[in-house]
Amino acid sequence: MSCYISSNNNRVYVALETNYGEVAAVTEGNRIPLVKLEARQVGEVTRRRDKTGSRTFVGLPNRIRTNTTFQLNTFLTQWSAPASQPSHGPLFQAALGGSPVIWSGGTVASVPTPTQIVFGTPHGLSVGQGVTFGGEMRFVAGVVDGSTVFVNAPFATPPVAGEQMGATVTYPLATDLGSASIYDAWDPAGTAVQRILNGAAMDVMKVKVNGDFHEFTFSGGARDLIDSASFESGQGGLTAFPAEPSSVGFDYTVVPGHIGQVWMGAGPTEMHSLTSAELTLDNKIDLRTREFGSDFARCIAAGQRSVGLTFRIFEEEDGASAELYQAARQRSPMAVMLQLGEQAGQLFGAYMPAMVPEVPQFDDKQTRLEWAFENSRAQGAVDDELYVAFG
Repeated sequence: MSCYISSNNNRVYVALETNYGEVAAVTEGNRIPLVKLEARQVGEVTRRRDKTGSRTFVGLPNRIRTNTTFQLNTFLTQWSAPASQPSHGPLFQAALGGSPVIWSGGTVASVPTPTQIVFGTPHGLSVGQGVTFGGEMRFVAGVVDGSTVFVNAPFATPPVAGEQMGATVTYPLATDLGSASIYDAWDPAGTAVQRILNGAAMDVMKVKVNGDFHEFTFSGGARDLIDSASFESGQGGLTAFPAEPSSVGFDYTVVPGHIGQVWMGAGPTEMHSLTSAELTLDNKIDLRTREFGSDFARCIAAGQRSVGLTFRIFEEEDGASAELYQAARQRSPMAVMLQLGEQAGQLFGAYMPAMVPEVPQFDDKQTRLEWAFENSRAQGAVDDELYVAFG
C-alpha cells in the first residue's frame, strides 16, 4: 500500500574519495549519526536575449551549469579504538586535509612533572597528536626525545609507572584538501529516492560546545547530486547506483553536550565558567565551476583558511579571568584546548597552540557578568593552527 516517506527513516554514510568526484564505496562502518542533511542543486540563472517574436518564455537547454551545496549536522558518538577509525573521520579528514595519524597507546615509565611523560618504549608521537588517559585527552606540545614528550595540560589524575595510555587518531591540517562521498539513504529502499553527493568539499566545519549534545556541522559545495531515480551509467564513475550497506547493530550512543573540559592560557588553566563555544574552520573553497568545457566542478581550490573560536564565560574573581583579558588587550597568542566527552571511546579534542583572543564584550543582562569573545582567531607557521583527535 502506497504511503508517505517518513522523515525519520533516513541514514547517512560518508567515505573519502580517492579521486575528486569519483564516488567512494561505503560500508556499515561509514554510517554516522544523522541530525539533518540539507542538499540542494540549482541551475544558474541565465537569460535568453534572442528575439522570439513573443513574450513567452521558450525555455533553456537541459544542460546548464548547476551549483550543488550541502549542510550536514551530526552528533559525537562512540567509536572502537584502535580497531577502526571513527565514522566521522572522512568528514574531518576532508575538512582539515591531513591524513589521520593513529597512535595505539603506550606504557608509562614515569611522570617527572605534571606535563612531562616518559614512556618505557619509543612512543612514535609528534607535536599535535592526541593522547588519552583516565577519560581525559591531551595533546603533545613538545617532543624531547624518542621516549619523552610534554603535553599541553596536566591530567587530573596523572598516570604512574606501568599504566597504559589509550589509543587515539589525530587529524592534522594540510595545504591540499580531499573530497568525500555522502550517501543519503531512505526507506523503503526499493521505492524511495536515494541520493549521493559526490565531490563534497568541506568548506566550513563547526564544533559546538555545551549544547544538548556535542554537535558537528559541515557545509560546502559538491560536484554533483546523484539520485537513484534519474541515474545514468557513468555518473560519479559508477556503472550502477549502489545499494545501501547493512547497518544492523548501529550504535546510537551520543555524548551529552555539557560533558568535557576547556584549557586556556600559558599555564594553562582549566576554565570552569564557560557557557558556550563554537569552533569554526573556514577553508574559503572555490570549486572551479566557471571554467569552459565542463558541466561540473573540476577540483577543490582552497584559499587562506581561518580557524576561529567564539565563546562566552562568566568572569570570576581569579587570576585566570584577568590573564585572559590581558592576553586579549595585548593580542598575545595563547594555547586553547577543547575536550568533548569524558569516557574512553567517546572523547573528541581540538587543540589550537596559538589563538589570539579578541577583547571581550561585557554582557550584564544576567545577575552575573558574562564576557563574550567573538571570533578569536588561531594562527601558526605552516598548517599547525589546529589539531583534532578522537580517543
